[in-house]
Amino acid sequence: MTVHQRVGPLEIVSFRTGWVSTNCYVVFRSGDREALVIDPGDGALPRLRQLLREHRLAPRATLVTHGHLDHIWTAQRFSDQHNVPCYIHGADRPMLRSPLRGVGPAVTQRLVGLLCREPEQVIEMADGDRISVAGIPVHVDHTPGHTPGSVTFRIADERHPDIVFTGDTLFSGTVGRTDLGGGSGNHLLGSIISKLLVLDDRTLVLPGHGDPTTIGMERRTNPFLQP
Repeated sequence: MTVHQRVGPLEIVSFRTGWVSTNCYVVFRSGDREALVIDPGDGALPRLRQLLREHRLAPRATLVTHGHLDHIWTAQRFSDQHNVPCYIHGADRPMLRSPLRGVGPAVTQRLVGLLCREPEQVIEMADGDRISVAGIPVHVDHTPGHTPGSVTFRIADERHPDIVFTGDTLFSGTVGRTDLGGGSGNHLLGSIISKLLVLDDRTLVLPGHGDPTTIGMERRTNPFLQP
């Protein structure tokens, strides 16, 4: 199922893909023909091609919230096919070449022999970076805990609620797992408290899996965030 929503001047089209239903997002400004793509996971390419044709969009960048395989599976192919850069935090960049880092043994056994390489164009992000893609200003917040290089992408607009793409850091009613390689429960909660709970309650949260939520809803009801 494809979900299309408008938030102020932005249009966000999302769909779930792969064996763990990863949310892939296409973001563009209403009336424009340029877009950015966030977290193209397993099986995302056919849907992405269809959406780009339907909306007559030209992708300008691939952004990944972290380096786990279900979020980067088609990042290299998509980026290289469209000759666009792939943005990733430096701490997770090795996962582009070795996607089995940090995943559980069951997944590793299933995917032994998988050959991966970096996209031709890789841009490393760091905490506090501000990037502009397709005319959209994106704030990068480093939120380690799920992986060492996890980030959230925040789009701020003075006239509309902020939008934050949280990857596997914060979900509706729960938080990201920390039992994989490089995970840390203390770092995860520290990231959520310092980078996400400081945002306005109206901030729209678009996570890496599951349904959208808001910062206010998670502040009030998320059992992992209660005192």
